[in-house]
Amino acid sequence: MNRTFRTTDRSSRNRSSGSGSGRSGYRSQAPSRSGGPSRSGSYGGRRPAAQQGEFALPVTLTPALPPAETFAELDLPSALVKTLATQGMAVPFPIQAATLPNSLAGRDVLGRGRTGSGKTLAFGLALLARTAGQRAEPGQPLALVLVPTRELAQQVTDALTPYARDLRLRLTTVVGGMSIGRQVNALRGGAEVVVATPGRLKDLIDRGTCRLDRVAITVLDEADQMADMGFMPQVTALLDQVRPGGQRMLFSATLDRNIDLLVRRYLNDPVVHSVDPSMGAVATMEHHVLHVQTTDKQALTTQIAARDGRVLMFLDTKHAVDALTAHLLRTGVRAAALHGGKSQPQRTRTLAQFKSGHVTVLVATNVAARGIHVDDLDLVVNVDPPSDHKDYLHRGGRTARAGESGRVVTLVLPSQRREMTRLMATAGITPQSTQTHSGQAELTRITGARTPSGVPVTITEPVGERTRRSTSSSSRSRRNRPSQAGRSGRPTLASKGTSPRRSALGTAA
Repeated sequence: MNRTFRTTDRSSRNRSSGSGSGRSGYRSQAPSRSGGPSRSGSYGGRRPAAQQGEFALPVTLTPALPPAETFAELDLPSALVKTLATQGMAVPFPIQAATLPNSLAGRDVLGRGRTGSGKTLAFGLALLARTAGQRAEPGQPLALVLVPTRELAQQVTDALTPYARDLRLRLTTVVGGMSIGRQVNALRGGAEVVVATPGRLKDLIDRGTCRLDRVAITVLDEADQMADMGFMPQVTALLDQVRPGGQRMLFSATLDRNIDLLVRRYLNDPVVHSVDPSMGAVATMEHHVLHVQTTDKQALTTQIAARDGRVLMFLDTKHAVDALTAHLLRTGVRAAALHGGKSQPQRTRTLAQFKSGHVTVLVATNVAARGIHVDDLDLVVNVDPPSDHKDYLHRGGRTARAGESGRVVTLVLPSQRREMTRLMATAGITPQSTQTHSGQAELTRITGARTPSGVPVTITEPVGERTRRSTSSSSRSRRNRPSQAGRSGRPTLASKGTSPRRSALGTAA
């Protein structure tokens, strides 16, 4: 196989390298100083083994309130109802209709719904409505949303910001990979609602910048992924610090036995609502397994990437993602890479370019498997098959969202067939299987594949974005320019060649 974007045969590697090698075949990154996953996205090597078996739903002692048919009939502040109407939302999605009457009444909630089913507003509207009218003291938030990844934190923040603004609630995001100094300042200025990843929130608590003893409403979004990523000790330590007797809500696209501890320890007589079985698939989503040969995989992948329309491609490792992206750019495909080795500004910019269509192919590791919403994305390709059924469902969940249709295509080498058959059975999916090769009409029918132009391309920032960044840089330059000597005639610190001492909080990564 051409070494341009060589990926590793997981089956043969696992047989030959032993259990300590990790999935990617590369040395795992060191853990972060907070004890959580490293910033690289490798999460300290191989993920903890998931406990298998269907999650045992808890028994609800107090009957749940009946579902709501419209947002107007819910006990929501008028400002929220108005904002929902402005957004064109009058009728709640099933998970919202079922859970909101109960969460607005202060009940604990355990909700399961497929990706794109409306979980964010299901917990977000209740959290904002029940926090409205209160004011947080510096460093003492009143409501907390814990999420596993930066991307999901940003998506939750983006979804809730219009509603929080109309209720005059201050919302801040606390995640790694971004300026901790700005997050410190936001907390010190007072924030009623905090959306956070566990590692960065723990860092800020350890620094004395944040306390959770006034948090009355806590949400765990995608709790099963936090367990898979090794966050559970941090999550339980944080939950032990929030106000006793407060409201707890746990939402996820999949629930498994890894979160048994959270449910038993922290949810009190919860209302349980499950829109879909944990292993169910979206009805509007097609699943295709393409059986390919190793020697043809690169050419076939390149033709799929050159299709007319956007596509999200998943690979196992950062190295493979970067190599494929470089190859696609050389062949004339507008591609960009997204993985844990990129800075958060880079990741945010890349996602914005993909959503706008400036980039047509997003090549990513599992960092993009959750928390990424792109309208009208109709194709997801697993260039490397995922290692377990949950990864498959969440990767595929980036398409066919909110009732739209989409396809998930997985490229399978001969040595991966048995493993893929087992994964699909566990996920409860019967895919359409096709033996194919590059240039074949059937490949074009399924994926829209076509021959790339062969003219190398370079991805530059759109003109509007470059202008905004240039203006922002000029403003920062003016703000940071040394001032003239004061009326006393004494030189400033800058003119004496002495820099003011920088705060340790402001300079920490």
